[in-house]
Formats: sequence, C-alpha cells, structure tokens
Amino acid sequence: MSATHDKGVLFVATGDYALAAQEAAASIRKHSPGIGIQIFTDRQDLPAGHFDHISPIPNPHMRSKVDFISHSLFERTLYLDTDIRIVEDISEMFTLLDRFDIAVAHAHLRNHPSTSQLWRCPIPESFPQMNGGIILFKNTPAVMQLLADWSTAYKEAGFAKDQVTLRELLWLSDLRIATLPPEYNIRYEKHLKVWREHEARPRILHYARYHSDLGLTPKAPVNRWKSWLERARSLFGTKRD
Repeated sequence: MSATHDKGVLFVATGDYALAAQEAAASIRKHSPGIGIQIFTDRQDLPAGHFDHISPIPNPHMRSKVDFISHSLFERTLYLDTDIRIVEDISEMFTLLDRFDIAVAHAHLRNHPSTSQLWRCPIPESFPQMNGGIILFKNTPAVMQLLADWSTAYKEAGFAKDQVTLRELLWLSDLRIATLPPEYNIRYEKHLKVWREHEARPRILHYARYHSDLGLTPKAPVNRWKSWLERARSLFGTKRD
C-alpha cells in the first residue's frame, strides 16, 4: 500500500478494541487536529468521523498489528495501541524522523522475566525491550522490511509478546533508532507524581485502565501498591527538596 499523506497516526484494533481506538482517536483530534488517523479493523460499524481512513482486517488475530503496521497510508507514521490518550499536541514528534528512521520507548518492566526474554541471540540489558504500543517510523525500504520481518518473526518465534522479536530485529538492524523519553509513554499515573512543574510535560498516557474502563480487560485491584514516592521513601529514605 503506498503512502498518501505526509504524517498520521495508525491504529490496528480488532473486535471491541476498536471502541477503545475511537476514544484514543478523539484525544488526538482534540490536541493534534491536523494529524490524519487511519485504523485497520475487522469492525464494520465504526463511525467515520473518528478516522480519516478505515481499512479492513480480513483474518484477525491477537497481534494483528504485526501484519498491518507496515501498510500505513502515511509517509511518517505514529503507531499507537488503543489504551492511549494524547494530552498535548504531538505534532512535533514527526520531526524526529528528519534524523532518525524509527523511534520507540523502553518497556517499563525492563527486568521482568517475561520482558527480558531472548529469541535467537544474546542482547545486552542496556539495549532493553521496547514498548510495542508506541512506534514512530518513516516509510523507507529498510523500515518497511523490518516491519515485514517482525510479522514473520512473531509467528515463527511463538512468544506471547510481540516485543521479544521486535527487540532482536532492532538490535540487528542498521536503522537509526531514537529513544522516546518517558513522558511519551506514561504507563502508570504514579509516575506523574515524580515530576515537578517544568521538569517534564506529559504527552502520551498509556494506561491499562483505558481498556478496563470499557470492560475489555479486568480491572486491577485498588491500592495494590503504595505510591511510587511512598515506596521509595520507605526503602531508601528518599526525600523531595
């Protein structure tokens, strides 16, 4: 599929996850109204107002994004998972692709056994797994080949997580890779408590509750952990100035 627009956001969502994509798209319309939005989905009943382009998924599976991410209509694409909200204009992100081929954020649980799994070759921990929910990339032959290889690798490797194979493919590639800072992939609300005003401006919230609030996944137990600050203070005696 050839690109038809300079820049845009891409969603790949099957079943009721397309409803979550609508909510995510609404946040983009609010904060970055000039950005095009495309969705690949198996749903036939989505209102066109949320998306500029609705493209079909003929044979959906749990990780359909690995099959369709390379079919973006845009020259510069920001792929987003559906449990995401934009809270500030993100147009400037696409400028990264003037100097880089692809931009990703580190996976939050970098040292968890399921996140540090390896596929075919050893990789140093200092090149951790990347979060597959926010991927900014340019339509070049090398990037498109990596994304096509990702689809094949995911199916061959047999891991539940698609990020295991993505990590190795990025490690072995010659692509110019930019690492997005944490404010572009905020996974937990507790992290917002760490920043003072002007230290960092949140841009993209990536919360599991955006799925659980729609009944797509179970709700996490309330008060499962202490806040980040409380735990840090109890373990290390950390104090804020």
